[in-house]
Amino acid sequence: MPRASGMLGRVNAALHLDDVTIRVTGRTLIDRVSWRVEYGEHWVVLGPNGAGKTTMLSVAAAVRHPTSGTATVLGHRLGRVDVRELRRRIGLVAASRRLVDEALLEEEGATALTVVLTGHTGTSAPLWDRYGEAEYDRARRLLAEVGLKDLADRRFQVCSQGERARIRLARALMGDPEILLLDEPFAGLDLPAREDLIDALEDLAASRPELPTVLVTHHLEEVPASTTHALLLRDSRVLAAGPVDQVLTSRNLTECFGRPLRLDRVDGRWYARAVRP
Repeated sequence: MPRASGMLGRVNAALHLDDVTIRVTGRTLIDRVSWRVEYGEHWVVLGPNGAGKTTMLSVAAAVRHPTSGTATVLGHRLGRVDVRELRRRIGLVAASRRLVDEALLEEEGATALTVVLTGHTGTSAPLWDRYGEAEYDRARRLLAEVGLKDLADRRFQVCSQGERARIRLARALMGDPEILLLDEPFAGLDLPAREDLIDALEDLAASRPELPTVLVTHHLEEVPASTTHALLLRDSRVLAAGPVDQVLTSRNLTECFGRPLRLDRVDGRWYARAVRP
C-alpha cells in the first residue's frame, strides 16, 4: 500500500512557507513569501521569468534554506531536520536538473525500467542489489500508469523527449512521495508530448487525489484541468494565491505579466492571449 494513501486527515500542511525571504549576494530572489499547500491540493505556480518560481520550489524541495522566515515541509521545519531523509519523501521532476546520470545510462544502454528503478534508491545510477521482484513490479506498474506500459524494455537513449518526461514522472513516483513537485516539466516538448504529459498528470490526480502536487510553468496551456489552486509571483513576491477559479483571471494575469491579457477556459483548460489595442 503506498505511503501516500495515509495522507488524508493529516493535521499539518504538506508545505508551509511563512514570511520566507531568500537573498543571494545581495539580490533578493523571493521576498517575504507566505504560502500553504494542503494534502489533496494541486497547485500551479505562474509568473514572468525571474519572478522567483524555481527558487521558491527549491525551498519546497528542501534544496535551499530561507535566509529569513520559516519553511516547513511535510511537517518538518528546514534547519531542524536531516534534509537527506526529508528529500526521500519528496518527488521532484525538473527539466533543468538531471536527477539521474542520463549520459551514463545511455552509454550503458539502460532501459526505461532501469531509470524508474533508480527512483527507489534515490540514486543517479542503479543499485542492482537493492531491487527485488517487488521493485521491478512496481516500476512496471508506474510506467503503465503514465501510459508507457510497452516501453519498459526500450533503451532510454532512443526514447523521445516526451517519453523521457513521463519516465521521469514515473521515477519520481517510485519513491512513494508525500508531495510531488514539477519544475517546468514541459520544457522542450512538442504539442503531442505536452498533451501526453498533461493526461498523465490528470490521471495521477484522479488515482491519487490525496497526493499534493505543485507545478511550475510559464504557459497557461500547460496547466492540467485537475489543478485546484494557483499562485502568481511577480517581482519575487506573491501577487495572488488561492483557489484556481479565483486567482486565474484576466485581471490578475494582466497585473502579473505586465501587459493586457485575456484568459479563456475551454473543457477545463486555460488559454491566454494578449489584448491588442
